[in-house]
Amino acid sequence: MTFYDFELKGIDGKKVDLNAYKGKKVLVVNVASRCGYTPQYEDLQQLHEQFGNKLVVLGFPANDFGGQEPGSNEDIVEFCQTNYGVSFQLFEKISVTGKDRHPLYEWLEKQSGKAPNWNFCKYLISEKGEVLAFYPSAVNPLDEQITSKL
Repeated sequence: MTFYDFELKGIDGKKVDLNAYKGKKVLVVNVASRCGYTPQYEDLQQLHEQFGNKLVVLGFPANDFGGQEPGSNEDIVEFCQTNYGVSFQLFEKISVTGKDRHPLYEWLEKQSGKAPNWNFCKYLISEKGEVLAFYPSAVNPLDEQITSKL
């Protein structure tokens, strides 16, 4: 199984085939609207705008840590667009940890050896669909640790 084998639902309920992102790097982020790291939405959007020709930002809302994403998919879209002008791809709310975690996050952990331990953990995926790096919540999306790999 590779990164491109996953088919997920966008936050609008439509299927998203990850094959569409072949040839670009991908930053996978578990996001939440009521977290101390929530302002990173602004930086994720800037990353999307600045590096969109070579990087795709994918946001996965999850309510796994501190109940910080309690809203519906519609609530999340409204919050993200109103407060941060988010235009990068958001997916339907999933679980990123525990027994009901999404298979994508099982795969990410298996490939990287790291599981999200809070909101806004990031996985950088290569143009070939391989996990290049894991970044914890405290690493800002615009940090040189990430941008130097783009």
